[in-house]
Amino acid sequence: MFFVDAIEIEGLGNRHYLAGGARAAVAVDPPRDIDQVIATAARRGVRITHVVETHIHNDYVTGGLELARVTGAVYLVPATAQVSFARVPVSDGDVIEVDQELSVRALATPGHTPHHTAYVLEDGGTPVAAFTGGSLLIGTVGRPDLVEPRLTEHLARAQHASAHRLAAELPDDTSVLPTHGFGSFCSSGQAEGDTSTIGREKTVNAALAQDIDSFVADLLAGLEDVPAYYAHMGPANSAGPDPVDLTAPHRADAAEIATRLAAGEWVVDLRNRVAFAQGHVAGSFNFEAEGKIATYLAWMIPWGKPVTLLAETPQQLAEAQRELVRVGIDRPAAASIGGPSDWLRPGDAAASFSRAVFADLAAELSRAEVLPVVLDVRRDSERVGGYIEGSVHIPVHALHQRIDEVPAGEVWVHCAGGMRAGIAASLLDAAGRDVVAVDDGFDQAAHAGLTVRTAA
Repeated sequence: MFFVDAIEIEGLGNRHYLAGGARAAVAVDPPRDIDQVIATAARRGVRITHVVETHIHNDYVTGGLELARVTGAVYLVPATAQVSFARVPVSDGDVIEVDQELSVRALATPGHTPHHTAYVLEDGGTPVAAFTGGSLLIGTVGRPDLVEPRLTEHLARAQHASAHRLAAELPDDTSVLPTHGFGSFCSSGQAEGDTSTIGREKTVNAALAQDIDSFVADLLAGLEDVPAYYAHMGPANSAGPDPVDLTAPHRADAAEIATRLAAGEWVVDLRNRVAFAQGHVAGSFNFEAEGKIATYLAWMIPWGKPVTLLAETPQQLAEAQRELVRVGIDRPAAASIGGPSDWLRPGDAAASFSRAVFADLAAELSRAEVLPVVLDVRRDSERVGGYIEGSVHIPVHALHQRIDEVPAGEVWVHCAGGMRAGIAASLLDAAGRDVVAVDDGFDQAAHAGLTVRTAA
């Protein structure tokens, strides 16, 4: 008998795994906050004897090195990965005994990275699951452009070959258990479904349905911007990440918050976008704790700039800290709990801006003598599918660097659902712009009477 437990990190769109038998288990691509993996092993009553990495990750800081140190597990990393710490190198065909009748077999699957390795879980010699990391994902594959631009096409072709190797060597009922593909920007496309098998992938995955030239052409054409913080993840993982420190940060009072803002530091309000719009510290930015805070804050903040977190509750602060250490933002410079009344100095007024829906925007465009600016902060691929006629397009992750490109006048900013529009509105508000955040689903734009065009 064996088990496989998935540890889902929804904010980053990744899954990490613990697989084992009656006494021992292997952790696959563990997150940096390793306490979740240890707790899962404790619930199962097993010892973590092995930790394996499918590749040197580009989208998060691994917890593998620290997990191996804490548990005494053997740390296995693909042999050709360049790292600066002691580990056991893994090569194609290596078999690692995990528990009685339970083992993992390494399969070289280059493509997402040159050294990428999948691990096949075998029960009594029979393949039952494949930990495919960033290789074969659910309905798609990992993107091949995160290592070196000159290698992208070569790795895309390798990705096709690796998918075919997995399909050829594994039974159709083998579970496909990728690390990426559940919203991760390491995925080249959106996952199709929540679970899969090799047999299913043969019918739905372009890597297995298309010839290599068509596959590579479509894959490369669909690649979008890489989150800026990815440039720091690979080096951190190759060097060996430090242990995390999730203790509460220094608490700042209103005067210190004002001083940090004046110094050009980032002050990030973690409350939901509705509360932020109603009242906030002028100059602060809104990254909702329940949104993709790690992805978007790490993508947009100048790397290494001090950040102060403003939270409603200690729990909200702690959860945000946990999200941020996963992407290398290790220690907030300061933090404060409460609301605007706690964060503003006596005599300082809270800033605010309006919220609206697409019907309000349609009404405003029909009656205004001076038309407002309509700013679309969605990704390029989203805009291709439809955009409001006359709108300006700057993806949210680029807005802080291109804010001077936003035309003069009142700005109505929208995304696909409201979260990214809230981030963008906070940036514009901090820059002194008159802004309205459209908090609505884009599918309502045409219903509201707005003219929606599609890219030619």
